[in-house]
Amino acid sequence: MSITPTLVRRVFDQTLETFFEHEVQEVLEGVNERSNCGRMAICLQHAANAHGLVDYYADTEYNRKQDGKVKTILDGAMRVIAINCDLLLHSRGQIIRQDNLIAIEVKKRDTPPADKYKDRERLRALTKGSYDDIWSADGVALPEHVCGYVLGVFVELDRFKRICQLEYYEGGQKVEQSSRTF
Repeated sequence: MSITPTLVRRVFDQTLETFFEHEVQEVLEGVNERSNCGRMAICLQHAANAHGLVDYYADTEYNRKQDGKVKTILDGAMRVIAINCDLLLHSRGQIIRQDNLIAIEVKKRDTPPADKYKDRERLRALTKGSYDDIWSADGVALPEHVCGYVLGVFVELDRFKRICQLEYYEGGQKVEQSSRTF
Protein backbone atom coordinates (compact mmCIF):
# COMPACT_ATOMS: atom_id res chain seq x y z
CA MET A 1 0.00 0.00 0.00
CA SER A 2 1.27 3.43 -0.92
CA ILE A 3 1.06 5.94 1.92
CA THR A 4 0.24 9.32 0.42
CA PRO A 5 -0.35 12.69 2.07
CA THR A 6 -3.97 12.42 0.89
CA LEU A 7 -4.42 9.10 2.70
CA VAL A 8 -2.82 10.47 5.87
CA ARG A 9 -5.09 13.53 5.76
CA ARG A 10 -8.15 11.29 5.35
CA VAL A 11 -7.09 9.36 8.45
CA PHE A 12 -6.82 12.60 10.44
CA ASP A 13 -10.13 13.97 9.13
CA GLN A 14 -11.94 10.76 10.09
CA THR A 15 -10.24 10.87 13.50
CA LEU A 16 -11.46 14.39 14.21
CA GLU A 17 -14.99 13.63 13.00
CA THR A 18 -15.24 10.54 15.23
CA PHE A 19 -13.67 12.35 18.17
CA PHE A 20 -16.27 15.13 18.11
CA GLU A 21 -19.07 12.65 17.46
CA HIS A 22 -18.24 10.67 20.61
CA GLU A 23 -16.35 13.05 22.91
CA VAL A 24 -17.95 16.47 22.46
CA GLN A 25 -19.44 16.44 25.97
CA GLU A 26 -16.01 15.95 27.53
CA VAL A 27 -14.60 18.82 25.47
CA LEU A 28 -17.48 21.08 26.52
CA GLU A 29 -16.92 20.18 30.17
CA GLY A 30 -13.29 21.27 29.90
CA VAL A 31 -11.56 17.98 30.66
CA ASN A 32 -7.77 17.93 30.79
CA GLU A 33 -5.80 18.06 27.53
CA ARG A 34 -4.32 14.62 28.25
CA SER A 35 -7.79 13.15 28.55
CA ASN A 36 -8.76 14.64 25.18
CA CYS A 37 -5.58 13.24 23.62
CA GLY A 38 -6.18 9.81 25.09
CA ARG A 39 -9.67 9.67 23.64
CA MET A 40 -8.46 11.07 20.32
CA ALA A 41 -5.78 8.35 20.20
CA ILE A 42 -8.50 5.70 20.23
CA CYS A 43 -10.21 7.42 17.30
CA LEU A 44 -6.88 7.76 15.47
CA GLN A 45 -6.06 4.06 15.89
CA HIS A 46 -9.48 3.04 14.55
CA ALA A 47 -9.19 5.43 11.58
CA ALA A 48 -5.68 4.18 10.76
CA ASN A 49 -6.84 0.56 10.86
CA ALA A 50 -9.90 1.37 8.73
CA HIS A 51 -7.58 2.83 6.07
CA GLY A 52 -5.29 -0.21 6.07
CA LEU A 53 -2.54 1.25 8.27
CA VAL A 54 -2.58 -1.72 10.63
CA ASP A 55 1.16 -1.62 11.41
CA TYR A 56 0.96 1.89 12.86
CA TYR A 57 0.26 2.89 16.45
CA ALA A 58 -1.52 5.89 17.95
CA ASP A 59 0.53 6.87 21.01
CA THR A 60 0.08 9.76 23.43
CA GLU A 61 3.09 11.49 24.99
CA TYR A 62 5.45 9.01 23.28
CA ASN A 63 9.10 9.89 23.79
CA ARG A 64 11.17 6.87 22.75
CA LYS A 65 12.86 5.97 19.51
CA GLN A 66 15.06 3.09 18.38
CA ASP A 67 16.98 1.29 21.12
CA GLY A 68 14.91 3.02 23.83
CA LYS A 69 16.62 6.41 23.42
CA VAL A 70 14.72 9.59 24.24
CA LYS A 71 13.33 11.19 21.08
CA THR A 72 14.94 14.50 20.15
CA ILE A 73 14.49 17.22 17.57
CA LEU A 74 16.55 20.22 16.60
CA ASP A 75 14.99 23.57 17.35
CA GLY A 76 15.31 26.67 15.16
CA ALA A 77 18.76 27.38 16.62
CA MET A 78 19.83 23.77 15.87
CA ARG A 79 19.87 22.85 19.59
CA VAL A 80 18.98 19.28 20.52
CA ILE A 81 15.85 19.14 22.68
CA ALA A 82 13.85 16.20 24.00
CA ILE A 83 10.33 15.96 22.65
CA ASN A 84 7.05 14.73 23.94
CA CYS A 85 4.31 15.22 21.34
CA ASP A 86 0.67 15.00 22.47
CA LEU A 87 -0.33 12.33 19.94
CA LEU A 88 1.54 10.43 17.24
CA LEU A 89 0.69 7.90 14.56
CA HIS A 90 3.90 6.00 13.80
CA SER A 91 5.34 2.52 13.37
CA ARG A 92 7.55 2.79 16.47
CA GLY A 93 10.61 2.43 14.24
CA GLN A 94 9.44 -0.76 12.57
CA ILE A 95 8.74 0.59 9.06
CA ILE A 96 11.92 2.43 8.14
CA ARG A 97 10.76 3.70 4.73
CA GLN A 98 7.84 5.59 6.36
CA ASP A 99 8.00 5.39 10.15
CA ASN A 100 6.22 8.63 11.01
CA LEU A 101 2.78 9.60 9.73
CA ILE A 102 0.91 12.09 11.95
CA ALA A 103 1.98 14.36 14.82
CA ILE A 104 -0.83 16.15 16.68
CA GLU A 105 -0.63 18.87 19.32
CA VAL A 106 -3.86 19.73 21.16
CA LYS A 107 -4.37 22.90 23.17
CA LYS A 108 -7.29 24.65 24.80
CA ARG A 109 -8.06 28.22 23.76
CA ASP A 110 -6.91 29.62 27.12
CA THR A 111 -3.46 27.97 27.00
CA PRO A 112 -0.66 30.57 27.32
CA PRO A 113 0.65 31.75 23.92
CA ALA A 114 4.21 30.65 24.74
CA ASP A 115 3.04 27.04 25.13
CA LYS A 116 1.18 27.19 21.81
CA TYR A 117 4.29 28.62 20.14
CA LYS A 118 6.41 25.70 21.40
CA ASP A 119 3.89 23.21 20.03
CA ARG A 120 3.88 24.89 16.62
CA GLU A 121 7.69 24.87 16.54
CA ARG A 122 7.64 21.19 17.46
CA LEU A 123 5.28 20.44 14.55
CA ARG A 124 7.53 22.35 12.15
CA ALA A 125 10.51 20.31 13.33
CA LEU A 126 8.69 16.98 13.28
CA THR A 127 7.42 17.47 9.72
CA LYS A 128 10.81 18.46 8.27
CA GLY A 129 12.19 15.92 5.81
CA SER A 130 15.57 15.84 7.57
CA TYR A 131 17.92 18.18 9.42
CA ASP A 132 21.10 17.68 7.48
CA ASP A 133 19.73 16.22 4.24
CA ILE A 134 21.70 13.06 4.99
CA TRP A 135 19.79 9.80 5.13
CA SER A 136 20.98 6.26 5.62
CA ALA A 137 20.57 4.13 2.52
CA ASP A 138 20.88 0.82 4.35
CA GLY A 139 17.16 0.54 5.11
CA VAL A 140 17.97 -0.04 8.78
CA ALA A 141 19.17 3.20 10.36
CA LEU A 142 16.72 5.95 11.24
CA PRO A 143 17.75 9.63 11.38
CA GLU A 144 19.42 10.81 14.59
CA HIS A 145 16.64 13.31 15.33
CA VAL A 146 12.94 12.65 14.86
CA CYS A 147 11.55 14.09 11.65
CA GLY A 148 9.72 13.04 8.52
CA TYR A 149 6.15 13.11 9.76
CA VAL A 150 3.86 13.32 6.74
CA LEU A 151 1.38 15.57 8.55
CA GLY A 152 1.46 17.73 11.65
CA VAL A 153 -1.73 19.22 13.07
CA PHE A 154 -2.15 21.90 15.73
CA VAL A 155 -5.65 21.59 17.22
CA GLU A 156 -7.00 24.43 19.37
CA LEU A 157 -10.26 23.77 21.19
CA ASP A 158 -12.54 26.64 22.22
CA ARG A 159 -15.26 24.98 24.27
CA PHE A 160 -17.12 28.24 24.89
CA LYS A 161 -17.54 29.11 21.20
CA ARG A 162 -17.59 25.42 20.17
CA ILE A 163 -14.91 26.07 17.56
CA CYS A 164 -11.88 23.98 16.70
CA GLN A 165 -9.04 25.89 15.01
CA LEU A 166 -6.77 23.68 12.90
CA GLU A 167 -3.30 24.35 11.50
CA TYR A 168 -1.71 21.79 9.16
CA TYR A 169 2.05 21.34 8.78
CA GLU A 170 3.96 19.55 6.03
CA GLY A 171 7.63 19.68 5.10
CA GLY A 172 8.46 21.88 8.09
CA GLN A 173 5.95 24.60 7.14
CA LYS A 174 2.39 25.57 7.99
CA VAL A 175 0.49 24.83 4.78
CA GLU A 176 -3.13 25.40 5.74
CA GLN A 177 -5.41 26.58 8.49
CA SER A 178 -9.12 26.14 8.95
CA SER A 179 -11.79 25.93 11.60
CA ARG A 180 -14.84 23.85 12.28
CA THR A 181 -17.60 23.85 14.83
CA PHE A 182 -18.41 21.01 17.17
